[in-house]
Amino acid sequence: MGPLSFPVDRMVQGCEGTAAQASIRRAPRVSYRNVEASEALADPGMLTVIGFGAGRGEIDDPRWLRLQLEPFDAPAPLECWEVDGPVDRGVAGDVRWSRGGGWLFAAIERDEPAEGDIEACAAGAYRELAAFLAAQPESQVLRVWNYLADINAGDGDEERYKRFCCGRARGMGEAFAGGFPAATAIGSLGGQPRLQVYLLACTQPGRRVENPRQLSAWRYPRQYGPTPPSFARAMRLPADDALAISGTAAVIGHASAHHGDLSAQLAETVANLEAVLAAAGMPAGFDTHSPLKAYVRRPGDARTVREFFRQHLPGVPVLLLHGDVCRAELLVEVDGWRYA
Repeated sequence: MGPLSFPVDRMVQGCEGTAAQASIRRAPRVSYRNVEASEALADPGMLTVIGFGAGRGEIDDPRWLRLQLEPFDAPAPLECWEVDGPVDRGVAGDVRWSRGGGWLFAAIERDEPAEGDIEACAAGAYRELAAFLAAQPESQVLRVWNYLADINAGDGDEERYKRFCCGRARGMGEAFAGGFPAATAIGSLGGQPRLQVYLLACTQPGRRVENPRQLSAWRYPRQYGPTPPSFARAMRLPADDALAISGTAAVIGHASAHHGDLSAQLAETVANLEAVLAAAGMPAGFDTHSPLKAYVRRPGDARTVREFFRQHLPGVPVLLLHGDVCRAELLVEVDGWRYA
């Protein structure tokens, strides 16, 4: 499959207006909470609750999602998304969803043997998500997370991440023809090979943000696969009070930086995060209401990563998870939220 091509101005320009802002009171509030899942789900405005690792069980509620990512800190908090107003929920095929206040959470999980390979698995999952979203009032996809096993396995164009990108593009069709959402793709470790995809959508579009220090992902050269990654570096949400930040690592232009040097990669990652904040017109730095996730490739690096954030982003809630970054030479990746 050839690379996707979209006019640059469609990808980077702002697209929300005064009427759109007026119809959405505020963005979902994302926070980490050390509570039981049942307690969090009892909140009437709870859109989504996400748990991490084998220590969390399954719950029969479409708003609950347990990711196959083990936390480095135990007990790990839950990630909670709260909206203004009551929340409805349900299941449509393989898609679990919840909605409230103009916002929509949707998730799909596919065990790979059912599809045969990661490309087919991604195509099937995104095809079903796209069909579901097309029938919803909250059809504007702002942020997507993707977790898949063995993300770096395979050589050349057969690397699983590259095949995933091909399958994602094939499955989503024209769903993102107006511009890509912010996104994360991380390799999960252990357990059944399973693709987990979830997203945040809204009745109104957001404003896509690019990083001036980096080449836009959809313009990456051919060396990164037959189909370039399909995401924006961040998305300013339509309430204009929050920024959803894509997975961010030590990449300058399109090249990975500081191979094998964890400290330098961490510093470069924070420089990229700050550049995204500036490009989005957000306040510099992160605060106690800016939850971040750090995906750490090597378990032995977790202590160093934790100490780095304590020194350089004091007070910022950072959840450390064991996960593989989409490029084998990168040791850490960070995503999260910044509220105005």
